Amino acid sequence: MNQPIRRLTAVVFLMFVMIMASVTMVQFVRAPELNADSRNARIINREYTRERGPIIAGDKRIVTSEDTGERPYRYRRVYHEGPAYAHITGYFSRTAYAKTGLEKAEDSVLSGFDDSLALNQLKKTLTGQTPAGGGVELTIDPKLQHAAIDALDGQKGAIVALEPASGKILAMVSNPSFDPNVLVSPSREELTEIFGSLEQDPNKPLLNRAIGDELYVPGSVFKLITATAMLEAGDTPDTLIEAPTQYVPEGTSHPINNPAKRACGDGSGRVPLRAALAQSCNTPFAIAAINLGQETMAEQAEKFGFDADLKIPLSVRNSVFPETKSPAELAMSGFGQFDVRVSPLQMAMVGAAIANDGELMTPYLVDRTVTADLDIISTTKPSVLSEPMSAESAAELTDMMVGVVNNGTGHRAQLPNVQVAGKTGTAEISDTIPPHAWFVGFAPADNPEIVVAVMVENGGKVGFGADGGSLAAPMASAIIQTALAH
Repeated sequence: MNQPIRRLTAVVFLMFVMIMASVTMVQFVRAPELNADSRNARIINREYTRERGPIIAGDKRIVTSEDTGERPYRYRRVYHEGPAYAHITGYFSRTAYAKTGLEKAEDSVLSGFDDSLALNQLKKTLTGQTPAGGGVELTIDPKLQHAAIDALDGQKGAIVALEPASGKILAMVSNPSFDPNVLVSPSREELTEIFGSLEQDPNKPLLNRAIGDELYVPGSVFKLITATAMLEAGDTPDTLIEAPTQYVPEGTSHPINNPAKRACGDGSGRVPLRAALAQSCNTPFAIAAINLGQETMAEQAEKFGFDADLKIPLSVRNSVFPETKSPAELAMSGFGQFDVRVSPLQMAMVGAAIANDGELMTPYLVDRTVTADLDIISTTKPSVLSEPMSAESAAELTDMMVGVVNNGTGHRAQLPNVQVAGKTGTAEISDTIPPHAWFVGFAPADNPEIVVAVMVENGGKVGFGADGGSLAAPMASAIIQTALAH
């Protein structure tokens, strides 16, 4: 073989190698990336020619697919009771080919392209049936979901209810909400106008307030975390702690006062820890935070799930305990002010850990995934996220929270024939912005079945006169009553 032919052969061989490498790259290495690309017309058309699976809560199909008979986009999503579940389900827009919420997080199952559905889809194809997407069954209890919506009564805020022993999310409401149906299949011009209206709405209906699309100052419900650190450090509910009427941390001239500038306990300057929690005094928890130190306080918050990068499977924004730079900042953080920021889910997790003997279960929204024929594909197994405290500390804190409801600021959460344990919070924002009203509670106190966290943003309909005890506690009580009644 002469030199020119050898060179030509080498070039042709090299070209074949490059083609094979390119094909391998596209079909195998980059296949997941290309399949997920919203510009991939083949994937878009394939999804709309296959019936997308349902999202189910209780015995209700809260999201289904409707056969429109249109081409190429044959199926359209229908959100039954859309606003009630919008921040959980999200939406699947045909016009924008956009997915949010569980429509995005569980897309592979709902679209029918998850590996776990491969055998089922093959069987359908071989028997002449049209393959369809799988279903997602939620942990949400529709009765509790609607009880939470009714409790908020149109006020801006969020409510999360958990089963403490498993981590199941029984209700998750963010208000105001929106109707996902209007985003499904309008024209592009209409969709742009609708999105613009929702995004510019000052009430921010697209935000999922429950899981931290916006984080909030927790106020006194954070005292549950400081009290946990105190118990873990050796205090008991009856330990006498410093509780002056006013406290000025080192390095500042600005005093810390108790709510309404009242004395804590009998005004002697020392009270049992249980009394400080029941009355929701600020000064003892400010002093305790300084005594415990930045590192201990931050570690205790992290044990409750701060900075946990949690997915339920929706992505949860991390709650924040700040890196304080002075005793005054640490003191304010000790009772949930300064730069402490949390989601309602986070505070429900705090309550759940206390209710579950100090063991925090990983919260989750998806109970099971199923085939189009409702055969079970997978079931979520409860798992332990962390152990923020000992069982002894959890029992002591439960006892103190019972005192908050029976004899303290949480008395409006009381229910006949069942003992509720809880903690109120009134998170101050500024002189010109009303406070957030909080309540975290669970029941029955001796064998908890449900934990509820309520946050009413900026005092709701009450405004500056709002507080957690009068506004948020009755809401939690109503939801607990509904849960225990069925």
